[in-house]
Amino acid sequence: MPWNKQFECMSLSDLHKFQLSNLIDTVRWLYERTPFYRKKLDELNINPEDIRSLEDIVRLPFTVKNDLRDNYPFGLCAVPLTEVVRVHASSGTTGKPITGPYTAEDLEQWTECTARVLWAAGVREDDIFQNCFGHGLFTGGLGFHQGASRIGCAVVPTSSGMTERQIMLMKDFGATAFCGTPSYALTIAERAEEMNMSVKDMPLRVGLFGGEPWSLAMRTEIEERMGIRALNNYGLTEMAGPGVSFECSEAPGGLHINEDHYIAEIIDPVTLEPVPYGKKGELVFTSIRRRAMPLLRYRTKDITSLTREECPCGRTFVKMDRIIGRTDDMLIINGVNVFPSQIESLLVDIEEVELQYVLVVGKRKHLDSLKLRVEAKKEVYDAGAGRVAEVERKIDNHIKGLLGIHVGVELTAPKALTRSEGKAVRVIDERPK
Repeated sequence: MPWNKQFECMSLSDLHKFQLSNLIDTVRWLYERTPFYRKKLDELNINPEDIRSLEDIVRLPFTVKNDLRDNYPFGLCAVPLTEVVRVHASSGTTGKPITGPYTAEDLEQWTECTARVLWAAGVREDDIFQNCFGHGLFTGGLGFHQGASRIGCAVVPTSSGMTERQIMLMKDFGATAFCGTPSYALTIAERAEEMNMSVKDMPLRVGLFGGEPWSLAMRTEIEERMGIRALNNYGLTEMAGPGVSFECSEAPGGLHINEDHYIAEIIDPVTLEPVPYGKKGELVFTSIRRRAMPLLRYRTKDITSLTREECPCGRTFVKMDRIIGRTDDMLIINGVNVFPSQIESLLVDIEEVELQYVLVVGKRKHLDSLKLRVEAKKEVYDAGAGRVAEVERKIDNHIKGLLGIHVGVELTAPKALTRSEGKAVRVIDERPK
């Protein structure tokens, strides 16, 4: 049974009417309150009254990350700051952070969405929920804290880091569910093994993961090493945070989008034209129920596809496939488009290595080059240089055979690579700026 059957199981015709009504209200709200969008809409000669069907959404302007940075911190806020009750922000590692202001109503809507995520994973009021997402400006920690509290769980807000303490509390408190980044889940599993403990012996049964792209291979490893069900969820600061889409426990593999809050599109990232269901492209969102900072047609840069199909869980929301990469993370090596997640999915076939790796992008003359650093299992590394070289050739041949590119492979000692306590850094760009 869904958390909110009224909306999550709404008929398609009723859903589309609801979306259209809220889309029109949002466009009007932004036109009247945000100079940025008024200018954009005037340049396109569009008035809010011109939006008469959901298909008219393609007439609206796109919003990109630089628009948010150029209007930092509150230039896109549609309400006075006296009505803002909280502000979150992105890490800002590539420039000014992306700010996310919320009204009290926005926080209520966000809490509703994250409660749906947790409920769909099987989290209930009698669960002990350990929240390993960072608390603070990052949306993950407080977003899931709100949702779990709404359900009625006992929430343990450990945040990220202090891994040995995480494991101790997980065991002593009897945590039955937790959330965090998938790379940090593997860090927890590995550290527990080093402490001569097994997460499998704990009451933990389900984990909700997001915050970074992860492959099906990583899901399998997490489930096997932790003895849990590992489910995917998706969100972004620009859309409020986690709670945009989620896997259900009945049919994992696609993520239900909370369509009563977000209208999703897939576009060709080059032509910017819409693409049909089932075809991969760039994910675009329009938030239709936010008040402080709703965004029109925000280009996420994430690559996925949409499908409209019946789900055993009864939810009628459209599903998005798992993110395979980002348009700005895509590497072009000898004319071949490569996403880090593709390398990860191939590494799982190599039994001699751990799923701990980093890709180093460099320059060789006028072409980009790619080096893969990956940790060897202890028995392989201890066997000496000859065995290490043999495995390096095996990995290179495997990648070349399936992706058609040559990758320089460097097998490192076990635990040589930095472990993640948040979002994993998988790509290091050493190209001259």
